[in-house]
Amino acid sequence: MDKTGFAFWLTLTGTLCWGVCFWWMYRISSKQNALLDQLHAQGKRIEKLSKLEHELIKEVHPQVGEIKEGMDAMVAAVKENTENNPPAAKSK
Repeated sequence: MDKTGFAFWLTLTGTLCWGVCFWWMYRISSKQNALLDQLHAQGKRIEKLSKLEHELIKEVHPQVGEIKEGMDAMVAAVKENTENNPPAAKSK
């Protein structure tokens, strides 16, 4: 095989390798685009759920304040009761 034939086969091999690499990169790119689309859709769903959760919290927020006030009153009553009536000593 002379230099011209060798150069021809190297050129042909390089061209085929370029084609394979182009196809391979195209596949990787399309998979990345599909993944990005899925992540975008997931982000939209999370944002929608977050807005719904925020609306629910806004509805519940006044009730939380009332519950906390009730708990504070209950804690104060229990403290007062235990100060006035200490528990009996346990016998062994």
